[in-house]
Amino acid sequence: MKRRSKDTMRPEYDFSKGERGKYVARLHKGANVVVLDADVAEKYRDSKSVNAALRKLAGLPRARKRTNR
Repeated sequence: MKRRSKDTMRPEYDFSKGERGKYVARLHKGANVVVLDADVAEKYRDSKSVNAALRKLAGLPRARKRTNR
């Protein structure tokens, strides 16, 4: 297996006008990101399948599709 360099920044990326910490306040309010272990991610490849499995495990009813009225 080929090893990739940890430095993935390309020379054409320009962050000279970037603002450090621009979204940090949002992050402190809370995030809904959950990192799955590799073996779990292999089984559940998208959020729909993860949500379905968690609902079943928690005994929650199946989510209803929203309809635009």
